[in-house]
Amino acid sequence: MTGPHTDPAAALAAAGRHLAALGLSPGTSGNLSLRTADGILATPTGRPLAALEASGLSLLDSGGRVRKGPPPTKEVPLHLAVHDRLAGAAAVVHLHSTYAVALACTEPDDPDDALIPFTPYAVMRLGRVPLLPYAHPGTPELADGVGHLPEDTAAFLLAQHGPVAVGRDLDEAVGRAVELEEASRLQFALAPAPRVRTLTPAQRAHLTARTRRTAEQPTEDPV
Repeated sequence: MTGPHTDPAAALAAAGRHLAALGLSPGTSGNLSLRTADGILATPTGRPLAALEASGLSLLDSGGRVRKGPPPTKEVPLHLAVHDRLAGAAAVVHLHSTYAVALACTEPDDPDDALIPFTPYAVMRLGRVPLLPYAHPGTPELADGVGHLPEDTAAFLLAQHGPVAVGRDLDEAVGRAVELEEASRLQFALAPAPRVRTLTPAQRAHLTARTRRTAEQPTEDPV
């Protein structure tokens, strides 16, 4: 997918389209980022990964401020926290893939290792896969949870939300994201029926209020 002379923006866009083609990014869900010599490239908000183009990506500085391009994904705080916390996290892939999201809605016996080691490949490529407690999407609280992860974490789950995979390059991060989805699918096929959790009434009300406030905010006229 990538090589030493591949343009980073072209590679990130291609990675997004590849994940969408695999059916791992429904609708406009999912976001990716890549640390480069010029800053952090991130996928834009509201743009399907299937439609990504190199010219339509956001370029951020180390603090998450936009240097070039459209508004980035609302999960920028999460991506920045992962880049800062996890060793070798040059690339970050966050998806809403079906089986990994389903796994993120279960109660594992060990939240520090939510993935049952059925295959050697999952162990070799992913290691221990922690489940972080629920926090509202796009919030600093969601990013704060990353600070509790071991520095060598290769992939983790966000409760009620979905998977995050990291890598030293895009190929590694994408490969881990795909492996986590397949390992999650296998877990549902082989393991006893898991204990599941839902959003609490308070969490639902908070999300509804946030969504309503966002919808009521005036939009700026295009320049």
